[in-house]
Amino acid sequence: MRAALRTLRHACVASIVLVAGCGDKTSDPAAKSATAPAAIPVTVKRVEPQRVAIALEAVGQAEGSREVEIRARVSGILEKRLYTEGAPVKAGQTLFVIDRAQYEIAAAQAQAALAQERVRQEQARREAERLKPLSESRAISQREYDEALSTLKQSTAAIEGAQARIDEAKLNLSYTLVSAPIGGITSRALRSEGSLVAANTDLLTTIIQVHPIWIRFSLAEADFERIRGHERRAQVQLLTQDGAVAANNGRLNFAASTVDPKLGTVQLRAEFPNERQRWLPGQFVRVQIFASEQEAFLVPQAAVVQTEQTRAVWIAAADGKAVMKPVQTGHWIGSDWVIIGGLQRGDPVIVDNLIKLRPGAPITPRSAGAADGPGSDQGGSDQGRTRVEAGSEPAAGAAKK
Repeated sequence: MRAALRTLRHACVASIVLVAGCGDKTSDPAAKSATAPAAIPVTVKRVEPQRVAIALEAVGQAEGSREVEIRARVSGILEKRLYTEGAPVKAGQTLFVIDRAQYEIAAAQAQAALAQERVRQEQARREAERLKPLSESRAISQREYDEALSTLKQSTAAIEGAQARIDEAKLNLSYTLVSAPIGGITSRALRSEGSLVAANTDLLTTIIQVHPIWIRFSLAEADFERIRGHERRAQVQLLTQDGAVAANNGRLNFAASTVDPKLGTVQLRAEFPNERQRWLPGQFVRVQIFASEQEAFLVPQAAVVQTEQTRAVWIAAADGKAVMKPVQTGHWIGSDWVIIGGLQRGDPVIVDNLIKLRPGAPITPRSAGAADGPGSDQGGSDQGRTRVEAGSEPAAGAAKK
């Protein structure tokens, strides 16, 4: 019995050794290499620092370069509206007509009063001329002659007062025609025909000059410091919602000398031609300011990926693996993104096959110049490759700032 148990024990040990031997065969290095992931072919671009313009972006609001409130300067009944609401008008164009009757009567009365004063003046002059020789011959007292001269002078002063009242009456009569002091776009009429309007009180409408148009916006204090001293020479652009340049002929015409203590921002204002009224007062627009220069890297837009926390690029590490590196992005130049932080001179940035990459994934890098196929100059300079890439179209779905 003991001999049988000993034999069974030896058999079990032998089977365990056999199984262990089989396990060693499956851990053969050749078998492991057969199941390892294949290296991903990628194109890399070695980046070099370049001098690029500093670009800042903000959201601005359009406003008229001149805005005028139109009010009645004399009281009366509003008889007519002579403009189309919302239509452009020229400077001096009549907008409203106020009842003129009472002001025409006032002007006629002032004219009649002037005529009366002139008659009195003629009478006073004749009286003074008649008494002058009598006074010289002492036929009358000097006092009588002096009174006649005073009457003449008073009459002359009365004529000047009557002339002033005529001018005032004519001025009030002219105010019954409410004219546009500037050219621009009118708003709706706030008082209808038949309304009684009070002088210098009731607002009739407003006129806004939209050519040129002003764009008012703010920059954070730190951003304003980057362009401070160069703001008057800065180039200002307006962008569409998809980032395309809508206008590039703007200039800054105002920069505040103080910082808003509540928001920590600096107010600025840009001026743009607006002959076709493309931008309207109150409209929100995207503003981009170029001023001064900075040293940065240019990376194709397709090479920049958006993570949950930041933007990043893939780097081809020296051990043949892909490594993700966070970067600080600036603005776009053509199809390239300006990288202002996170990269070093000569970093090999991966520019394709990004969707297949994972941290630590094995890669087979090739230079950007080799991507053109056999016969291309792989030894070309980085600057030459940058020019080729800058002329390409932006990648679809590339993240925007």
